[in-house]
Amino acid sequence: MWGEHGLAFIIDTGQGKVLFDTGQSGTVLLHNLEVLREEPADISAIVLSHAHYDHTGGLASFLNLRSSLPVVGHAELLTKRFVTRKKKPPRSVGVPLSKKELSKWADLRLSDDPVEVLPGLWTTGTIRQRTEPEGRGSRHVIRKGEEYVPDPYLDDLSLVWKSQDGLVIILGCAHAGLLNILAQVKETFSGPIQAVIGGTHLADSGEAQIAHVIQVLGERYGDIKFYPNHCTGSEGFLALAKAFGPAVKPCPAGTVVEF
Repeated sequence: MWGEHGLAFIIDTGQGKVLFDTGQSGTVLLHNLEVLREEPADISAIVLSHAHYDHTGGLASFLNLRSSLPVVGHAELLTKRFVTRKKKPPRSVGVPLSKKELSKWADLRLSDDPVEVLPGLWTTGTIRQRTEPEGRGSRHVIRKGEEYVPDPYLDDLSLVWKSQDGLVIILGCAHAGLLNILAQVKETFSGPIQAVIGGTHLADSGEAQIAHVIQVLGERYGDIKFYPNHCTGSEGFLALAKAFGPAVKPCPAGTVVEF
């Protein structure tokens, strides 16, 4: 397997396979698919957690092999996004394809409501209540008129798999905030939350925020298994592992988790 700062999951529900995010580059995505012996022809749909290039960078390469697929995302997915730089204009970090290009290559399906991608596999839709800390990057901005303003991360969504033993939440970057996502899933979907997989965006959080997240997880969500990666960061991972012990397992490239 090859690794880079990006994220992509294949989710096999038994009734189809979904590619959730496409990593930072087509080079790594297609290499790892080949290593795993996963055929693009077997993918039923693509879901994009949000616009950032480390989750959408491999999209064009995949669609070049498997066009006309449903591509599911939030209604704000194609809003242009940037990262600020010292003494230089902000750099684009959003989806590397235009709406026209995507519409030509894929069956584009954008919605701010929850969408059932395959039986039992849902998007969260917009994470509306954000009373807990969000997974923010201080330099992430969008353009509003002639100004750049902090990105509200409206496009951030996750997947929820309704397994026989409970709900499995698959995160992209959790920009909407891990606790906010869990609260909405608990309110929207029936059944206990049994596992959380993916990027929790604790890497940019301070010690106090990480401690708060862990405290709330312990108080409200009981026995959850965690498979954090990507933007969780080493401090976030170690804090989770210290708090919840064997319930926390690393999830590097090539990890297979079954429910």
